[in-house]
Amino acid sequence: MNLIDRVYGKTLFYIGSGMEFVLRILIAIMSFVTNIIDSLAKSLLAILGMGGCMFFFLMAGPFGLYVLFNPNVMATLLFLVLFPKIGKGLVFYLSYLKHMITEYLFDYSDSLTKGKSMKHKNFSAYGRDYINEWEEKRRKEQEERQRQQQKQWEEQFKQWQGFRGYQYSGGYGNYGGYGQNSGYGGGYGTASVSDFRNQYEKSCDVLGVSYTSDASQIKSSYRKKAKEYHPDINKSENATKMFQKINEAYEFLTEENISRYKQAA
Repeated sequence: MNLIDRVYGKTLFYIGSGMEFVLRILIAIMSFVTNIIDSLAKSLLAILGMGGCMFFFLMAGPFGLYVLFNPNVMATLLFLVLFPKIGKGLVFYLSYLKHMITEYLFDYSDSLTKGKSMKHKNFSAYGRDYINEWEEKRRKEQEERQRQQQKQWEEQFKQWQGFRGYQYSGGYGNYGGYGQNSGYGGGYGTASVSDFRNQYEKSCDVLGVSYTSDASQIKSSYRKKAKEYHPDINKSENATKMFQKINEAYEFLTEENISRYKQAA
């Protein structure tokens, strides 16, 4: 290692430090401006959304024509819509350049002043490192968001279902009448979502309806099945047992559970 290499290495280090400082400032400024304009655009959208139908009526009239044919208004709207996307892209590109340039210069400097081997021989390879790190970070963030959403959904689902285990509220009792859903919610505390879906689908199978049937279709099928297997009408050996299953299935298929199944699906 000679003096020229050391001087050259130190020079590269200072150049890298200077470029890192400048790029950090540019990234901070661009991020700040992008966030401000993005907030303004979202606030404007929220205000327009509060107008509801009134906003659409205005846009359908002379005011809408004024907005469409006024170049200043259209330019402002396009700026508010497009700049946040462009700004985020520029922030990413500046961060990419900062990592690629500074890592290369610092690595090259260390190879000259400290005798360390360079991580990459190719300048663009340092840029690929940044892309790979960014993609890995984004993947982990996405997995964490999905995990949190799943956890939140599970907690809400358990709250909806209550703290009881699967317990049905009685047999067929009074044979004199049928057709009224008792509102039984089929609550459970520790059962998983898959348990609920299995119970729901089994209940649909008992009544002979599809899993996407609505409350009226379920009620209509229940009445037919209940009449078919009513112990006073059907004298077969399994009529009583089947009639009980039909009642239990209908008690489980409440409108609330229909809605929950659709959300779970």
